[in-house]
Amino acid sequence: MPNGLPMTNNNTIYLPKGKKAYFISDHHFGLDAKIPSKNREKSFIQWLENIKTDAGALFILGDMFDFWYEYKQAVPKGFTRVLGKLAELTDNGLPVYFFVGNHDMWMKNYLTEELGIPIYFEPQIFEINHKKFFIGHGDGLGPGDRAYKWLKKLFRNPVAQWGYRWLHPDIGLTLAKYLSQKNKLISGEYDQQFHGKEKEWLYIYAQNYLKKQPDINYFVFGHRHLPLEIPLNDHATYLNTGDWLTHFTYVEFDGRKMQLNKNE
Repeated sequence: MPNGLPMTNNNTIYLPKGKKAYFISDHHFGLDAKIPSKNREKSFIQWLENIKTDAGALFILGDMFDFWYEYKQAVPKGFTRVLGKLAELTDNGLPVYFFVGNHDMWMKNYLTEELGIPIYFEPQIFEINHKKFFIGHGDGLGPGDRAYKWLKKLFRNPVAQWGYRWLHPDIGLTLAKYLSQKNKLISGEYDQQFHGKEKEWLYIYAQNYLKKQPDINYFVFGHRHLPLEIPLNDHATYLNTGDWLTHFTYVEFDGRKMQLNKNE
């Protein structure tokens, strides 16, 4: 293994000794929350700098941007420092995987072509050091929330996307940013609170999934803006990465065990 980089084969990764897989989500860059977006971007860049010596793989589980839409010849302006840092990491051989969320589901191939980052529109199963991971953003999974599931189908409909593309970028991106920040594209404060695992719909989804594929060891999601680690049985765990708005949390896997951490 040259330079101590991980061995990868499609969705199978073997981390060398001393290397870790990192999972992070819901930065919502472009949204000026309690901490301005550029300040959070700089904090994220510093975090990437801190982990680059032991990172063997980086999984970004969606909503890195508060809104992202790709025209054929235009993408949202900004995020230069973040994209530049990710380019540095991928240029140096770090595998980075991006799972779209409900705020950046309109991605196409920009990150793949410019940064070499594969884009996933649906959850995927990865095997890392002989452990099986079910990974995704988490939106639209589990019981209930029919309104969002219907709207998600509309947003992903090729005809609807084709029609939206005819809006001038200055109009289309401004409109979408307004809707994203004012309506949070369906996610609300209630969804960002823990109401017990019997009402935790991603926990319920993971439990049901284990009935048909019991060999999954870790279910890792974002979307909830709430760091969570809940055992499912004696060999499987549901983890949520939290967010980079208020919690500044992430999950790491050292080849043997998972750990939920906070960036200080």
